[in-house]
Amino acid sequence: MSNPGPKAELFEQLAGVAKALSHPVRLELMEHLGQGERSVEALADLVGHSIANTSHHLLLLRRVGLADARKDGVHVFYRLSGDDVVDLLGALRGTAERHNAEVERVLAGYFRTRDGMEALSREELLRRAKDGLVTVLDVRPPGEFAAGHLPGAVNIQLSDLGKRLKDLPKDHEVIAYCRGAYCVLSFEAVAQLRKKGFRARRLEEGYPEWKAAGLPVEHPEL
Repeated sequence: MSNPGPKAELFEQLAGVAKALSHPVRLELMEHLGQGERSVEALADLVGHSIANTSHHLLLLRRVGLADARKDGVHVFYRLSGDDVVDLLGALRGTAERHNAEVERVLAGYFRTRDGMEALSREELLRRAKDGLVTVLDVRPPGEFAAGHLPGAVNIQLSDLGKRLKDLPKDHEVIAYCRGAYCVLSFEAVAQLRKKGFRARRLEEGYPEWKAAGLPVEHPEL
């Protein structure tokens, strides 16, 4: 049998990338890595799996080039290999939303019952923030916020939102965002704020997509 041609070899490699995307835990890990570099132990805690199982999934992502790793003492830290990986996840999400009936069912059953309003686009948020018309609310954990966030964002975790409503001006519309388009934190935050009389909407995506689009972000002082 003759050796496979270059096209067949390329398709085999593409199939390997697609296979790496074919597990829900790996997709969730990629969402977390989109917030910034994480240790294997931290990622295992976030996804609720053992360190060994999480490490196996991360190794598969690294093997096909979707993630990079570095060792620091006894710990291994992972990160996405580039912002284009975030774009890949966005393309997967968009295609599934347009053509997969089960995805549409879940969106309608959970997400849209909590927020039937159209989310705010990145472009619209930039325009309205420049005019001082909105308060940007980041509901991710403080560690993720410190790793990078939208300019001028206020960081309030969902669990603390009810106690810190006074930190949000009622004369501004509040735009909430979190880890990505399917992050439930922003949906729940918007629902809570509306019940308390705030004008609130979601950003259409999250921090990783904003950063991958080349838009300005803020980092803590080093």
